Amino acid sequence: MNASDPGVAGRFRGRLGGFQLDAAFALPARGLTALTGPSGSGKTTLMRCLAGLTRLPGHLVVDGETWQDERQFRPTHRRSVGVVFQEASLLSHLSVRGNLTYGARRAGEPRPEALDEVAELLGLSPLLGRATANLSGGERQRVALGRALLARPRLLLMDEPLSSLDADAKAEILPYLERLHRSLAIPVLYITHDASEIARLADHVLVMREGRLAEGPSPAAARDAARDRLGALGAAEKDRLALAALIAGLDPAD
Repeated sequence: MNASDPGVAGRFRGRLGGFQLDAAFALPARGLTALTGPSGSGKTTLMRCLAGLTRLPGHLVVDGETWQDERQFRPTHRRSVGVVFQEASLLSHLSVRGNLTYGARRAGEPRPEALDEVAELLGLSPLLGRATANLSGGERQRVALGRALLARPRLLLMDEPLSSLDADAKAEILPYLERLHRSLAIPVLYITHDASEIARLADHVLVMREGRLAEGPSPAAARDAARDRLGALGAAEKDRLALAALIAGLDPAD
């Protein structure tokens, strides 16, 4: 599996109980790669291997630096990786600002301007003094994402970050993810089952089945095909689609 100018490349091959993972991959140095596939196919296992949370035989090179091979294994706390899970797992005794600052401390001396930039990017500036218990689901995930970004990762991993949110919360956070996608200059691996998230966010798609990876369809080609199909519809059909999008929390203008 090849990618031009790979920022992340490697292969993991090993067994966890009755599950066999044999996944070779190459992710571009920037852009969002969606990882999709059936439940139980190994998506989260691969993400955990990239983060160093699960150890399987293999090799991993990130931005020209070896994190794992037959001679060495860099533990999670020494990998410059940001991870956002399905649940935000915020520190309840800290405010929004405290949670963000906690992430920044992982990268060394916190820079106030970096916190301000991330808070502005994710729409968190009005929430900095708020207790995390008083946040909506979408707000919590934005804080978790901001915390990961302030650790200045060289690789960002997101494991179905919207799956626990309702339609309103998804509609709230997707524009921030699109803005983030445009501004980040690092590789992002984004696990999802949701085709609409792939269409809106992904530059590349990988599909995992039974522990093995394959290239998925081009998101750009899929969007072009969808536009062609839309162009063939009548006005009444387009109105029904727009109404369905609004009910689902999407903006048809996007």
